[in-house]
Amino acid sequence: MPQTDILNYGLAAAEIALAVGICLVLVVDLFVRDKDRDITYGLSLAVLAVTAWLSAPIGMDGREVTFYGSFVVDPMTRVLKLFSLLTVAVVFLYSRKYLKERGLYKGEFFLLSLFALLGVFVLISANSLLTVFLGLELMSLSLYAMVAFDRDSPKAAEAAMKYFVLGAIASGVLLYGMSIIYGVTGSLQLDEIATSLAAGQSNYLSVLLGLAFILVGVGFKLGAVPFHMWLPDVYEGAPTSVTLFVATVPKLAGFAMAVRLLVEAMAPVAADWQSMMIVLALLSLGVGNVVAIAQTNIKRMLAYSTIAHVGFILIGFIAGSPMGLAASLFYSIIYVLMSAAAFGGIILLGTKEAEADQLDSFKGLNERSPWLAAMMLLVMASMIGIPPFAGFYAKWAVLSAIVERGEIWIAIVAVLFSVIGAFYYLRVIRLMYFDPPERVSTDGAELVPIVAGFDVKLVFSLNALALLALGIFPNQLLALCTAAFM
Repeated sequence: MPQTDILNYGLAAAEIALAVGICLVLVVDLFVRDKDRDITYGLSLAVLAVTAWLSAPIGMDGREVTFYGSFVVDPMTRVLKLFSLLTVAVVFLYSRKYLKERGLYKGEFFLLSLFALLGVFVLISANSLLTVFLGLELMSLSLYAMVAFDRDSPKAAEAAMKYFVLGAIASGVLLYGMSIIYGVTGSLQLDEIATSLAAGQSNYLSVLLGLAFILVGVGFKLGAVPFHMWLPDVYEGAPTSVTLFVATVPKLAGFAMAVRLLVEAMAPVAADWQSMMIVLALLSLGVGNVVAIAQTNIKRMLAYSTIAHVGFILIGFIAGSPMGLAASLFYSIIYVLMSAAAFGGIILLGTKEAEADQLDSFKGLNERSPWLAAMMLLVMASMIGIPPFAGFYAKWAVLSAIVERGEIWIAIVAVLFSVIGAFYYLRVIRLMYFDPPERVSTDGAELVPIVAGFDVKLVFSLNALALLALGIFPNQLLALCTAAFM
């Protein structure tokens, strides 16, 4: 075998292992009965572990481009892939009991999750417009099917249809923008596109048109305003374990997509896309924080909370510096951890008969379980951005980057909307600690029990405590994110 082929396959070892693992899980699951579905569950976790082992040493230093310029490995890919694997493992751990109780403990959930993860991996390492689109569609098609995973739920079917239709439109818009950029630069490779734009030989108006369409596609995948219409309905309508997946892993893929298409390929016209992104960021901060106040369904509330957090992630891109991108990556990782914990809490409090998707489900949680209430308090405090939690340092890093650029007014607006957003997080805390809990008996002697297993409680506790630990000791993760762009 030629040396170049060995190099190519070595750099893509994680993707190859994940694809082989998916095929293995698919074949094994065909012969597994429903009562033995834990075999599929355990095998899926094993695939994640092997993929993580192969991902760890790749992309530690320097930047290597292979597969005829379509696949890139750099420090950023290593960070994002490892956190994506960790997040999917956490999703599986949270979801096991939830799926069993609702008759959804099927191999399809694990297979679709792994297929979506493979799309995330391809997107993270993309160095060509075609590779970006391939990874994006592999991820998106898996997510559409996951949202409709509960066949007996009309809400899930409606959410999946909305997601599919709007996602198809966004993908078409993105592809049209890519075709324009290809037409004016004559290349599909991201580094060659940047070189062509820097030379100034492309028609400027055509470049701006293509850039606008690409930004629409990026904004949709991240859930930025005004391309957020799908997000609240999908979060509410999908099974909570699927919402947990949609709210976490694709956000890391969206960050990678923005870096590849905007920061790398469209770097010569950065001033133009940053101007457009200011509008998206401020609208996301405003709409997300204000509309979340009116929600009574906690999944919809967290959907608008996601939109607000996306606004902060975009501010890091507006800063444009390596410090700003590192801060945005740090924020994305912390947001994924916070979102996983928040939806994990919803799964934990739910029962076979009813999901805990209303704010009232958290009433009196401190009386029912002081420890779980304390863990949920950590999650909400981190989302608000109270020191010493990880959410505070994530916001501090992003705001520091934008202030260093001189755009102090953006930082002021972001802080003001964060203060507004604190209201709906504090409302959850008030319900847990100051409202009476629901009772089983009419005499009020017996509280509604929490039936979650020890494994879910352990994962939730570790998830919440990680937000405190990363807030007290943020430097290592910050250094890892900084190294990805230096």
